[in-house]
Amino acid sequence: MPLRSLGWFRGREYYNFSRRANLRSEGFLFDKFEGKPVIGICNSWSELNNCNAHLRQVAEAVRRGVLAAGGFPLEFPTISLGEQYMKPTTMLFRNLMAMDVEESIRANPLDGVVLLCGCDKTTPAQLMGAASADIPAIVVTGGPTLSGNYKNTPFATGTDGRKIFDLYRTGSVSEEELQEIEGCMVRSAGHCTVMGTASTMASIAEALGMTLPGGAAIPAPDSRRLQLAEASGRRMVEMLLEGNALRPTQIMTREAIENAITVNMAIGGSTNAVIHLLAIAGRLGHNITLDDFDRISRITPYLANIRPSGEFLMEDFFFAGGIPAVMRELLSERLHGNCITINGKTIAENVAQAPCHNRAVVREYANPIHPEGGTVVLYGNLAPNGAVLKQTAASPHLLQHKGKAYVFNGHDEMITGVDRLDLPIDKDTVLVMKNAGPKGAPGMPEWGHIPMPKVLLNQGIKDMVRISDARMSGTSFGTVVLHIAPESAIGGPLALVETGDEIELDVAGRKINLNISQEEWDRRVKAFQPAKPHYTRGYGKLFLDHVTQANQGCDFDFLMAEVPSK
Repeated sequence: MPLRSLGWFRGREYYNFSRRANLRSEGFLFDKFEGKPVIGICNSWSELNNCNAHLRQVAEAVRRGVLAAGGFPLEFPTISLGEQYMKPTTMLFRNLMAMDVEESIRANPLDGVVLLCGCDKTTPAQLMGAASADIPAIVVTGGPTLSGNYKNTPFATGTDGRKIFDLYRTGSVSEEELQEIEGCMVRSAGHCTVMGTASTMASIAEALGMTLPGGAAIPAPDSRRLQLAEASGRRMVEMLLEGNALRPTQIMTREAIENAITVNMAIGGSTNAVIHLLAIAGRLGHNITLDDFDRISRITPYLANIRPSGEFLMEDFFFAGGIPAVMRELLSERLHGNCITINGKTIAENVAQAPCHNRAVVREYANPIHPEGGTVVLYGNLAPNGAVLKQTAASPHLLQHKGKAYVFNGHDEMITGVDRLDLPIDKDTVLVMKNAGPKGAPGMPEWGHIPMPKVLLNQGIKDMVRISDARMSGTSFGTVVLHIAPESAIGGPLALVETGDEIELDVAGRKINLNISQEEWDRRVKAFQPAKPHYTRGYGKLFLDHVTQANQGCDFDFLMAEVPSK
């Protein structure tokens, strides 16, 4: 198979000559690139993204591997989405980054690409872009940060940070203690060291077959992360020289997507993975729906004892055997073992002998932590197109619940109201937040983990049912219903809820309903008035005009492939 890059550099046209001259202006000798596989190193490094702040070093390791195998590496940047910093949310820009990745790959003389990612949206954005460009690609994620440690107790940002901050809100942690914790909570570059969205998407990239085996959980500062990067650079060149380079569409088949959903359920992965996998499947033309997620959840046991659903951290998971150990448990019963992966072997070949070194962290298939997967899909008159809930991080006594709604009409109203000591709520109240979806927020931020109201925290109550059309950080926990579709801003049923209405949650029955009369329902529908759009120009307007709802992956409608009927 001829190298794609030859179309840029060989030939008797002026531009072929000019391109070679311009490469030589960067100090490259002609024989370094002439006729060799050109490997792009797609780097989402940024100082505005602490999760990816070490990717320059990872890129150098990839470069070593490419050169050692006889290829020619060229690094290029894309936008980087720093979860902690970008407002209103990185999700507003995931599709923009995916477009950046896709067009950078397609427009340049690249025979293959190594994708460097890590932070929550950078991994799905690169997978989406690579799926659409469809030239050979391999993913190298950045890995989790080192675990925090305070007073000889391991802890992590996100999951434990939220609990600590609630203690601070109630006066149980002092300002001085909070500052000390702040200094030791995130001990290195890398993404959150719990099974949040970043760890989940790294795990999904591995489950899809887009990374070399065992890579998802290696801690960011561990030297084995650089060894993995170098091996990935080598592998990309070897595939091209052998003439059997695998393209994303050959790896990310429908069966591979189902494997990824299965692994996500078994590790108690982030609810955000539902949206991202729907978007990736949409780019590939696979007819994956929320029903597939719930079907797989019902038959997949939860095995990985990692926070926020479990006890341990990502370092423990890595030492226990990581994703290969989980996939080995699932292999005979739940995985499509014949799916090909980027190393040229099948899933079955990669994980059949994968060891587990700690059964407290990775349970056996016959001895799960929970008999079903982490995330369930709910339907009902409040969510006719679906909603999600992470049952493994919820309170069992709230999974069957009726309560009166207390409504926040938006994020600002929620933030100013949640600490009111006269907030008229009790432990049975269902907190509802509207206008936090793709168009309403805009961008569907991670506002869904509505903080526990101070009045209840002071009573020792740590959880209550919370409902919104927002997303929630994968590091979050609690009985939280998310991704209500269609969203309230476009007139979805969530827009109709008023304080005092009864809401019924039935997780076992997969139902979420608003209990009002049909007459009252019709009156409220007639009275609904949409808000003015947040943007009237630029990328914001493009987003509002073309973003799909949560049950379709929140991708742009014009970027999705044509999906065949089932």
